[in-house]
Amino acid sequence: MLNYPTIYLASKSPRRKEIFSLAGFNTEIIDNNISEEFDSSILPKFVAKHLAEQKAQPYANEQNKVIVTADTTVLIHGEILNKPENNEHAIEMLQKLSGQQHEVISGVCIVQNGKMHSFSETTKVWIKPLSENEITNYINTYKPFDKAGSYGIQDWMGVVGVAKIEGCFYNVMGFPMHKFVTELNKHFLS
Repeated sequence: MLNYPTIYLASKSPRRKEIFSLAGFNTEIIDNNISEEFDSSILPKFVAKHLAEQKAQPYANEQNKVIVTADTTVLIHGEILNKPENNEHAIEMLQKLSGQQHEVISGVCIVQNGKMHSFSETTKVWIKPLSENEITNYINTYKPFDKAGSYGIQDWMGVVGVAKIEGCFYNVMGFPMHKFVTELNKHFLS
């Protein structure tokens, strides 16, 4: 096991927990029921970082723990695609992404002993043109209702639907681990 402190991950995402486990971190999940609402005046490319900082606020005075919050947004032509509200919404999102390039932006905030550091990571993703049948089957089979943009790169969409990515794969899955380790070492463990 790596010589890193236990990470207290304020996230309900099973994918984030899996990424931390793959990276060799001892992780404990802590409750985080912070609203994901944001002011519409915030530029879309800054929303994920803003939400990660917002989620970290309740832990600002926590002592002797490394607490991590995160948020991931999908951005296409200046529009944020959050988690779909229902089947029709998921279809609409995948139709927008079909045959297009979009950005996946993750915001991360690290908190320890009153110190707070945040950053974001952007990955470009190209989705192949998707047929109506592929979109319907994908939604019915994988039920991507807990995923920004209505897809997961770790399932059929990543294997068949994603034509190309530029940047961090794990960022698209839900957490930019490479950049996180760099930032953790630089700002908290040096």
